[in-house]
Amino acid sequence: MRRSLLALALLAITLSATAKEALPFIENDYRAALAKAKKENVPVFVEAWAPWCHTCRSMKAFVFTDQALGKYAGRFVWLAIDTEDAKNATFLTKYPIPALPTMLVLDPRSESVALRYVGGATVPQLSKILDDGERAYRGKTANSADALLASAEKLAGAGKDDEAAKLYGQAIEKAPKSWKSFNRAAESYVLTLSLADKTSECADAARDLYPKVKGTSSGANVAATGLDCSLNLDEKDPKRAELVSMLEKSAREAFDDPKVAAAMSGDDRSGMYMTLIAAREDAKDETAAKQLTQEWSTFLDGEAARAATPEQRAVYDPHRLSAYLELGTPEKAIPMLEQTERENPDDYNPAARLALAYKAMKKYDEAIAASDRALKHVYGPRKITVLRARADIFAAKGDTAAAKQTIADAVAYAKSLPAGQRSDRTIASLEKKLATM
Repeated sequence: MRRSLLALALLAITLSATAKEALPFIENDYRAALAKAKKENVPVFVEAWAPWCHTCRSMKAFVFTDQALGKYAGRFVWLAIDTEDAKNATFLTKYPIPALPTMLVLDPRSESVALRYVGGATVPQLSKILDDGERAYRGKTANSADALLASAEKLAGAGKDDEAAKLYGQAIEKAPKSWKSFNRAAESYVLTLSLADKTSECADAARDLYPKVKGTSSGANVAATGLDCSLNLDEKDPKRAELVSMLEKSAREAFDDPKVAAAMSGDDRSGMYMTLIAAREDAKDETAAKQLTQEWSTFLDGEAARAATPEQRAVYDPHRLSAYLELGTPEKAIPMLEQTERENPDDYNPAARLALAYKAMKKYDEAIAASDRALKHVYGPRKITVLRARADIFAAKGDTAAAKQTIADAVAYAKSLPAGQRSDRTIASLEKKLATM
């Protein structure tokens, strides 16, 4: 996602920018982007993404193509990092990516993180992120809160979420009145607590911060993240019920606010549906959960119908499939996914999702055939997910030997991945599954 560097490097780098794109991204070449940024004395903007990440696809389809962002084109060097591509393993070791998408603003002189933002963004939100990132790169800290926030971003960018969370909290405590970075700091604080597995602190912080950011998309994100954290608290935690109740109310308030809804992307609103459904399921309110799921499905179908391009429509494929599966109507996903596969024959996602739909329909031969097509194109850690699903299809079909061999193949593949992509936790999980088969 960026352009190239020196004139010589331009010959070696394939740009993703087209006539319709507002930002000239260099694809998967950190060193080229770094050298170009040093030469031009500008920061590096990084979008860490993956082909299976629906929010990443939403950013590419709806945001990075918006001409309103053209004014930023020369103010950053733009780099797209496909986290599934093995060539980016070194980058991923240097800059741990906690979730997708992750956006970074890097100082090319020190190769340090000036800003980290995890999640999707609309054009106005991204503009604010870019302005903040530019100020951080230039070292424009107007107060102690700015300095603490800058230090927190560096730690977060290095994967030190526990330490970063403490500084985010201190920045918020020292925030002057009308601090421009308050909303982003609040989002980052709650999310970083979640990433650090501090679910109780995450829920408490979200509860306390929501009133200060309510009425904004940041408020929606704080409430939703906090609600997720509260739902993950131990059932015996004496604070759990109260936190879940309060944060569900806050998330629902944000969700129902027309101003907030207008400021959110369709993908982010879909994510809030999922969080609210989880809360109703946690409350054992099956009627409300099903009603919300039906609303979610209808919303997604509407967003897909309004999409201006095939790329925009395909953004909603994974959530539409999830909704159909939850409602017991997997057959509704077949035409949608077949269309996406015809339009993108080299994309493994529609075939992999078709395999899940066919499995739910107990059409196991069709599911295996779809899995075969997905395996021809899938790469990186995502291949493990496809293999896991394939093993489940074989198991459901009654072919235990094939299921066991597929998991064995997944173990071998997982061990072959380079540092930065290799996960010991994933390997252990696969080996445990294999041992019980």
